[in-house]
Order: sequence, then structure tokens, then C-alpha cells
Amino acid sequence: MRLAVNVDHIATLRNARKETDPDPVHAAVLAELAGASGIVCHLREDRRHINDRDLRLLRAVVKTKLDLEMAATDEMKHIAIDVKPDLVTLVPEKREELTTEGGLDVKKVRPALKSYIADLKQHGIPTSLFIEPDDEPICIAAELGAEFIELHTGKYSRLKTHADVHNELLRLRRAAALGRKLGLRVVAGHGLNYRNVEEFKFIADIEEVSIGHALIARAALVGIETATREMIRLLS
Repeated sequence: MRLAVNVDHIATLRNARKETDPDPVHAAVLAELAGASGIVCHLREDRRHINDRDLRLLRAVVKTKLDLEMAATDEMKHIAIDVKPDLVTLVPEKREELTTEGGLDVKKVRPALKSYIADLKQHGIPTSLFIEPDDEPICIAAELGAEFIELHTGKYSRLKTHADVHNELLRLRRAAALGRKLGLRVVAGHGLNYRNVEEFKFIADIEEVSIGHALIARAALVGIETATREMIRLLS
């Protein structure tokens, strides 16, 4: 299983003091050198961590895959078409949230998403939808023309009992199998860490996990190269 590293919180640390260091672009290079299969960044409307400069430099230096997480707004679509990341992941976004709180409500925004995804595809940019691991949003994602889905693992990451964890893993496994059956490529992410990620290497239909906060927190203690290699070992 592959690992994509989200470097947003390197920028969060930099922005806390309005300094220039640490640089998320530097962190991305080190993560790639340590074996990451991709780099993820979320360009938010309020630019609370990654900013436009970061995104353009990441596009210039990332050699594996640059996954741009963003809200489905006109501003972000124009930026994506200009920068041309390897993948756009459409996510829900609220100014007051600390982190993304759930999957995109694809049923609610279905009409707008179809043309939005088509516009990105016309410019050679594949799209992923960050959704809950349920049948309806997965079927809608396939109908809308998305190439990827990212299954939201936030609920899984918060569960405590063995039975609850087991049941949520079954849910994720079934969702991934349905996605693959419908011709979608399947990745997963949100809340995954060094204690709960190993189970995902046994879900063959999930090809990659995306991890940010836990890995960057570990990197503060041991460095991003070591933190990335440790996570890759858990997934091997």
C-alpha cells in the first residue's frame, strides 16, 4: 500500500509565528526522498496553512504526485486549471472547522459537481471525491465521472472498542470493493495514525492512504524522513 503525505501542518507551524520556516515545500521533498508516493496539500479559502506560493512551488518540485485538496468553488477551479496538479480532491470546507469534519455531500451538490468535474477533466486533471464509505455517495461519484474516491476514515479513527473497529473496517472494505467494481480508484484518509493504520494494508481495494497530522506530529520529534519511513513500514 502507498502513502501520501499531507504537508499542511508544516505550514500551520510556519504561520503560527508568521515566519518563513518550516517550509512545506522542503518537507515535501524530504517526504518523497523517504519513500512517500505522493504529496497532499489543502488550499483553503482563508489560506490558513498552505498558500498560493506554496502550491506553485510544490507543483514545481514534487516528482511523485501532487494532490490538491480544495472546495468546489470557481476560485479554486481556476487555480487548479492554472497550476495543474496531478489530482484534485474535492472536499467540504467550513471556515470555523479545525479540520475537515466529514465526507462531501455529493447528493446535495450533484448537479453542480458534474460540470465542475467535466471542466477539470477537459484540462487533463483527474478528480477524486472525499466521501463517506457508503453505497449512495460511491455510486454518485461514479455517475459524476470522478476517477477516484477517498473514503473518509474519521469515524474509524475515533472508535474505541474492538467490535466497533471491526464493524467499521468491514464497512470500509465493502465500500472499497464497490468503488473498484464501479471502475473507481480508491484511497482513504482522515485521522489515521501509527496506531490504527496497519489494518488498511489488508484491504486490497484501497491502494493508498493519505496521512497528515499524525505524521507531521511525529516528524516534530524524529524528523519527517524518519516519520515517513516509519509509516511506510507499517503499511508494508
